[in-house]
Amino acid sequence: MIVFDKPKALTDTPFHYCPGCTHGIVHRLVAEVIDEMGIEGNTVGVAPVGCSVFAYNYFNCDVIQAPHGRAPAVATGVKRAHPDDFVFTYQGDGDLAAIGTAETVHSAARGENITIIFINNAIYGMTGGQMAPTTLPGQVTTTSPYGRKPEIQGNPVRICEMLSTLEGTAFAQRVAVDSVKNVKAAKAAIRKAFEVQKNKQGFSIVEVLSTCPTNWGLSPLKAIEWLRENMIPYYPLGVYKDKTEEAKVNE
Repeated sequence: MIVFDKPKALTDTPFHYCPGCTHGIVHRLVAEVIDEMGIEGNTVGVAPVGCSVFAYNYFNCDVIQAPHGRAPAVATGVKRAHPDDFVFTYQGDGDLAAIGTAETVHSAARGENITIIFINNAIYGMTGGQMAPTTLPGQVTTTSPYGRKPEIQGNPVRICEMLSTLEGTAFAQRVAVDSVKNVKAAKAAIRKAFEVQKNKQGFSIVEVLSTCPTNWGLSPLKAIEWLRENMIPYYPLGVYKDKTEEAKVNE
């Protein structure tokens, strides 16, 4: 009896990610949700520039390459042209929260019926470990060698908290993939975000706290520990907005 198998929504292409990077876990969760919902044939992914740049090699669905930061804008166009398709973006923090801030915020403000999978590893991964909008205070990066100082570089951006204030956001949840329990919760959140889109309820985002052992300068195991000890306290896990539950309460 097979109890564990590769999702059909993933190709056989080996991931290019660094050892210990948790992008692979999130890819699998997205693919499992696509399989379980039976939507592979009418799902379109949008990946911009960053570590996820080769996502089109990994998902067995249509995937569009977007310019850096513009994935929500591209996804908006796809969704409006094909309103019955499932459209999701897969973005990192440097992409979504820096160069793509405007596209992200205004897609949410308009209530675009798309799903964003947002990988927050508190650093620029592909380009060499520079400070990202989500880099923690005191965290050392190649562009904050003495640690991020809020009085100089500003404070980190808490994306779920910010987007949850917008009327068009239907669902916003922050999860992590550092343990079996949290991986299961992450999958449930991704499934919920796709269900929100299926029911045409508006913009949904799942923020995933992830590791970057290479640019953090840590082993994979130590990177998981660093995430638990530093990222989760600063970026608390949980549901920040769920209009579907609010609707149930008001019924």
